[in-house]
Amino acid sequence: MELANLLKPEAIRVNSVVKSKKRLFQDLAELAAKVHGIAQDEAIDALQERESLGPTGVGHGVALPHARLDSLDKVVGVFIRLEKPMDYGSVDRAPVDLVFALFAPRDAGVEHLKALALVSRRLRDDALCSKLRANDAPDTLYAILTSNPDTKAA
Repeated sequence: MELANLLKPEAIRVNSVVKSKKRLFQDLAELAAKVHGIAQDEAIDALQERESLGPTGVGHGVALPHARLDSLDKVVGVFIRLEKPMDYGSVDRAPVDLVFALFAPRDAGVEHLKALALVSRRLRDDALCSKLRANDAPDTLYAILTSNPDTKAA
């Protein structure tokens, strides 16, 4: 599995200011609806339901919200880079500015876990995160995210 299998170039956005996790989930769901045809309300509810189990802020300014939906037949993702980091309730209490949301079929099982592990590994790379934070163009962000980890991205 590669990130390019989960993420389309049009599933990336740069937002200037998001003041709450609720608003962020609305933005993620709106993007998922537009790009992947996911019902926006279903996506918001599923993200909030998962978040109620524990924060998906993994530290170092990265959040990986994720949800399982009945309406999907494969795992898909959306990415938002925030120009102004926001309080997310992350494990390290650091504000978040890189948000990769995954949406998986309710019965995805191991595929959902593989996708989460892949995204988590990529976003633990400090050099990659620095490049993401230094760029505003969605096409460039897509190229950085989907580049081969063994090669140097933009």
